Amino acid sequence: MTAATEEPFTLAVPDADLELFRQKLELIRLPNELDGAGWDYGVPLADIKRLVARWQNGFDWRKAEAGINRLPMFTRDIEVDVFGTLNIHYVHQKSEVKNAIPLLFVHGWPGDFLEVRKILPLLTANTADHPSFHVVAPSLPGFGFSEGAKKPGFAGRQYAEVVHKLMLSLGYDEYVYQGGDWGYPIGMHAVTHYGHKHIKAWHTNMPDAPDPTFLSNPLLFLSRHTILRFDKEAQAGFQKMAMHRQKGRGYAIEQCTKPQTLGYGLADSPVALLAWIYEKLVSWTDNYPWTDDEVLEWISVYWFSREGPAASLRIYYEMTGGRTHEEYEGTKRTSAPFGASYFPAEIFWLPKSWVRTIGNVVFEAVHAKGGHFAAFEQPEALVGDLHKMYGRGGPTYGVIPGKSGYD
Repeated sequence: MTAATEEPFTLAVPDADLELFRQKLELIRLPNELDGAGWDYGVPLADIKRLVARWQNGFDWRKAEAGINRLPMFTRDIEVDVFGTLNIHYVHQKSEVKNAIPLLFVHGWPGDFLEVRKILPLLTANTADHPSFHVVAPSLPGFGFSEGAKKPGFAGRQYAEVVHKLMLSLGYDEYVYQGGDWGYPIGMHAVTHYGHKHIKAWHTNMPDAPDPTFLSNPLLFLSRHTILRFDKEAQAGFQKMAMHRQKGRGYAIEQCTKPQTLGYGLADSPVALLAWIYEKLVSWTDNYPWTDDEVLEWISVYWFSREGPAASLRIYYEMTGGRTHEEYEGTKRTSAPFGASYFPAEIFWLPKSWVRTIGNVVFEAVHAKGGHFAAFEQPEALVGDLHKMYGRGGPTYGVIPGKSGYD
C-alpha cells in the first residue's frame, strides 16, 4: 500500500541546529599526528584543520541549502510490511519527452540522493540523439531526509520494497534501475522480487558477487588458478580487492557489527563525521579534485539528516545480519537484462566472467577513469552507458513497451 499524494519538500535546517553545530566546531579537540605519516594512518591532520577552518569561516550552509532546494524534491508515506509507514524523501525529475523511460536511481553509503544531481540534466535532456528518462532518486530509509526504521531487521527485502512502492506510487508500474554501492545489492533484491513484472532492466557501476566456490561454480573456481592467472586485468582486480580487504575494510567490519557504538561519535562530533567520510571520498575516487565546499556540503547533509548520521550505518548490520551472511542472501539470478560499467578506481572489481553469473548480462563498458562515486566523478561516462544500453540499437531498446525514451 502506498500514499495517494506527495508533499513538496524544502530543506530548511532550523537556526537552533545551525547554532549548535557552530558551538560544536568551536569546542573541537584534534589528535596529534606522527611526523611524515601522510595517509598511511588515516586522514592527515592538515586536511582536517583546513576543512574545519572552512566550515567555521567561509562555508555557507544556507547557500548550499538553496542550491539543494533547486532540485525537485518531495516526500511521501510508504507502508512497509511489518515495519509500518515510513516517510520517504526523494528527487523526482520528469523529462519533457512523452515516452521517457522511468529510471530509479539508488545511492549507497557514504553517498546520498545528491549523487544524482550531476546526471539529472543529462538523463532528462530532450534530444533526438539519446533516450530520455524520468528520474526518481530517493533517500534510502535512515539516510538524508527519509525516515528510518524503528526496529531491527530492516534489510534488503525491505529497502527494495520501499523503492519499488515509491515507483508504483508515482505511476511507474514498469521501470528500469540504476545503483552503485548499496544500490547494487538492493537492486538484486528488487529485481529478484519485482523484476519479472516491474523492473524491465537494470544497471550498476559496482558489479559484485560472492566468490565462486568449488560447489557453486567449479569452472570459475578453478579458472582463478588457471586461465585468470594470465589475465592482467583480472589479476590487477584481484590485487586491488585483496588490498582493500586488508587495509580498507575496517570501517565496514565496525558498521556491520557494532554500528550503534560508532554512531555515538559520529552523531556528537561533526569532525569525527568529517574524518570518517572524507577518508572514503578521497580513497575511493580516482583522484577526483574535491573542492572543500563539495566535501563540506556532502558531510553537512549527513550531519543535518533527518535521523542523524548514526542511522545510516545500520544498513551494514541489517544487510549482513551482523556479518552472519552475504548482503545478497535471498536473491537469485534473474532473466532481467543487466548492464555493468567498470571504472578503474572502483573498490570492488571482479572478473567479467564472475559478474556474468549475476544475471542476464547484455551490456558492459570499461572506462579509463573514474571510481566508486561514478555519477559524481564521471557523470557523462555513466549517462553515456545508459544511453547506449537503452538507446536505439542498444540491447535494451524498447524494453518497456511504449517507453522508448524518444518522442
